[in-house]
Amino acid sequence: MSSKYLAKQVQDLKPSGIRKFFDLASKMENVVSLGVGEPDFVTPWNVIEASYHSLEQGYTAYTANAGLLELREAITDYLDEYFSVSYNAEDQVLVTVGASQAIDIALRALLNPGDEVIIVEPCFVAYSSAVILAGGVPVTVSATSDNAFKVTAEQIEAAVTDKTKAIVLCSPNNPTGAVLNAQELSEISEVLCKHDIIAISDEIYAELSYDEKATSLAEVKGMKERTILISGFSKSFAMTGWRLGYAAGPTEIIQAMTKIHQYTIMCAPTMAQHGALEALRNGRDSVNDMTTSYRQRRNFVVKALNEMGLSCHLPGGAFYVFPSIKATGMTSEEFAEKLLEEEQVAVVPGNVFGESGEGYIRCSYATSIKQLDEAMKRMSRFVEKHIQ
Repeated sequence: MSSKYLAKQVQDLKPSGIRKFFDLASKMENVVSLGVGEPDFVTPWNVIEASYHSLEQGYTAYTANAGLLELREAITDYLDEYFSVSYNAEDQVLVTVGASQAIDIALRALLNPGDEVIIVEPCFVAYSSAVILAGGVPVTVSATSDNAFKVTAEQIEAAVTDKTKAIVLCSPNNPTGAVLNAQELSEISEVLCKHDIIAISDEIYAELSYDEKATSLAEVKGMKERTILISGFSKSFAMTGWRLGYAAGPTEIIQAMTKIHQYTIMCAPTMAQHGALEALRNGRDSVNDMTTSYRQRRNFVVKALNEMGLSCHLPGGAFYVFPSIKATGMTSEEFAEKLLEEEQVAVVPGNVFGESGEGYIRCSYATSIKQLDEAMKRMSRFVEKHIQ
């Protein structure tokens, strides 16, 4: 069938740059992959068991569109306890099919054609595409290594126009691991309040913070009423395949998002919601154990990368490092392709996360120390051969 039938905004979208390298790696043997952005842990058994039991008890029908009220109440309890920010479970929380769906419908609920959305790069590959599909215009701001990949209030101020409707922030960040602290978020909030900008705050990695507890943008003074807090269970509870996320925010916005959710999804999977309820009630020890392991891996990988000559800052959260490969003289894609071809190590070129990611690669340390050790040995051999 001719492409003339396809929507222009879809034709113009580029395929995910991450998938390109996954596809190449899948056809090769003896590959050590540092590309996958998901935990290597299996979902905690008590969560799996709770899901089994829900099926045995006959909970196989739709839930409310917004999700099980019991789960939404558990989410509000968690947000109150962890961030000291309170929400009404009945009309300020929506359970979604992953955090990605929450971001998508938040943008669709907010944007009119031509509205601008500030996107801080390097960032998760879906943000700009989701803005475009919602009819908006992404306006990128580059967070650089000079400031540990943290965006500043001044940079955001400079990007604001009379068409700016929203901003998408991610802290801890994918792909850099940068974490915005309370003071930095407070300075950014002053700009957002001044210009009446809505914030979509992707906090999916909040639990995976290593040096200090993450701060939610919603807990900053003046921001709860203009923030859509996005999170979920994929990263911290090792539940990527369960596809369960949530959004919390002002009633009017959450209700608008729920209308879109009603017509496109109906509700998130029932058995996954029962598993998530168990995760929130009794999953803290598992999260703490995984976080401890990630911290050890982070320290190991950062030390190894710096020793081999790839400058790498110490990320404060998530499970990624974002080392510079500029010393090799290669582009990000050249480095990733040659590394995969010559040493069978899969990484993601930094430029897929935005133009400011050029000259860097993303490595996930969500794999075993044994695999990480092997990957670092291979990368060290590769760098020694190619460094200028």
